[in-house]
Amino acid sequence: MAADLQPEWISCLPSSWSYGVTRDGRVFFINEEAKSTTWLHPVSGEAVITGHRKTPDLPTGWEEGFTFEGARCFIKR
Repeated sequence: MAADLQPEWISCLPSSWSYGVTRDGRVFFINEEAKSTTWLHPVSGEAVITGHRKTPDLPTGWEEGFTFEGARCFIKR
């Protein structure tokens, strides 16, 4: 089960961890100390949902998404 996108997950990252976002909006976590990455939050062990979704009214290959600030955007796959 994935966790909803919430700002708390950023503030509770351990000190040696940071995060990144792929071009398609998927959040990943970076362990700077171990030089490794993971899709799962290092504390909760869950993936983070970014809010991207496919909708029937969009052209083929496009998805609707939302930035961390809540702005609506569209992603071409």
